[in-house]
Amino acid sequence: MDFKLAEKSPNHFAYEYEQDGKKLAEIEWNLRNGIMDMTHTYVSDVLRGQGVAKKLLDQAADYARENHYKMNPICSYVVAAFEKSKSYDDVKA
Repeated sequence: MDFKLAEKSPNHFAYEYEQDGKKLAEIEWNLRNGIMDMTHTYVSDVLRGQGVAKKLLDQAADYARENHYKMNPICSYVVAAFEKSKSYDDVKA
């Protein structure tokens, strides 16, 4: 599954997954002062239960690591994932 990095506006980004021109999953953030405010995660019913949200979060975490950013969990999915796993401690703001 390939996620596409999208710049929605100058400081608003997302990783998106589309199939046949339809957005089926995304994770969004606003970037400010080296911190990614993780604002929204969406996975369509078609893909639910396949670990897609975690794959999106992992992709965003890799992006944060590559760019020396930190992540501020705001959306409920990211908050829960950060609480459940220590694998994001290095990028947690």
